[in-house]
Amino acid sequence: MTLAEIQYVSDKKGKTVAVIVPIDLWREIESERETDYLLKSENMKRRLLQAKNRDEGISFEEACKKCGI
Repeated sequence: MTLAEIQYVSDKKGKTVAVIVPIDLWREIESERETDYLLKSENMKRRLLQAKNRDEGISFEEACKKCGI
């Protein structure tokens, strides 16, 4: 992704009033914002780090079966 893919929207006076970004970049930004929000809580930070470092569990397919989906 390049900066050339970002589009700026200006009003009649030339003031930038909005930005158009590719959806992949937007999703990346949203993901980072969500992570930052979650990491503000010490409890959530601890739980996320525990989950990240976990090396046991079940497959996605097995989880779906257990949930009946």
